[in-house]
Amino acid sequence: MDLKDLYRDVIVDHNRRPRNFGRLDPADAQAEGFNPLCGDRLTLFVNLDGDRIREATFEGSGCAISVASASLLTEAVKGRTRAEVKALFDDVHALLTRHDAVADPATLGKLAALSGVREFPARVKCASLCWHTLNAALERRAEPVTTE
Repeated sequence: MDLKDLYRDVIVDHNRRPRNFGRLDPADAQAEGFNPLCGDRLTLFVNLDGDRIREATFEGSGCAISVASASLLTEAVKGRTRAEVKALFDDVHALLTRHDAVADPATLGKLAALSGVREFPARVKCASLCWHTLNAALERRAEPVTTE
């Protein structure tokens, strides 16, 4: 299976059957995100065990890329420390925005499928919204995240 097939299959699967979808109550931290260009809206919920993410869920609605990215994020960050999540954010951001970034499945796992988004610059904000929203939740910022 090549990367384009992986991109299509993973995005479709995570959009149709999003993982960790729903409110986490109580949540140690949460943040809201909005992409006015596409209409994506989400709330991301996190429970922590010290500096480590124990649980992450989301609710909201949006395009297939936004929902799939949030679903993938919630799977990828569980069990990671804040520092590991920051490094993962940097890797995913580079993957979405830099054409010279290499999608290393060994490091990124299924997140490597997001590399296909960079071929559609208008959709990068859809894929990155949940990641910026996670940062806001971990930093306990009260104002909603917007991609504009």
